[in-house]
Amino acid sequence: MKIYHNPRCSKSRETLNIIIEHNIKPEIHLYLNDPLSTEEIKYILKLLKISADQIIRKNEKIYKTYNLKNADEDTLIEMINKNPILLERPIVVSKSQAIIGRPPENVRQLISNIA
Repeated sequence: MKIYHNPRCSKSRETLNIIIEHNIKPEIHLYLNDPLSTEEIKYILKLLKISADQIIRKNEKIYKTYNLKNADEDTLIEMINKNPILLERPIVVSKSQAIIGRPPENVRQLISNIA
């Protein structure tokens, strides 16, 4: 199990705590320090079965500065790669499944699928 984590985010910390409470030691990817490649972003989107527009934080200043509301998929993926603060958090990946940890309890479904 891997969590794309921002330790400053309460939802990300809550999600990580739920994982640890289930005696799972996830790989922790601090995506702000180590941005995801465009290939990783595309892989996560495939697992989530959603578009980039659904994992982008629309209230971030950079989203508004670059006027990304009508941006295409490739542009959004590139912007997440170059500006990782735009990535919705946390995202948890396990085998061929993924969830967005908003709310953090979403991770329980993922955990039950691997148990």
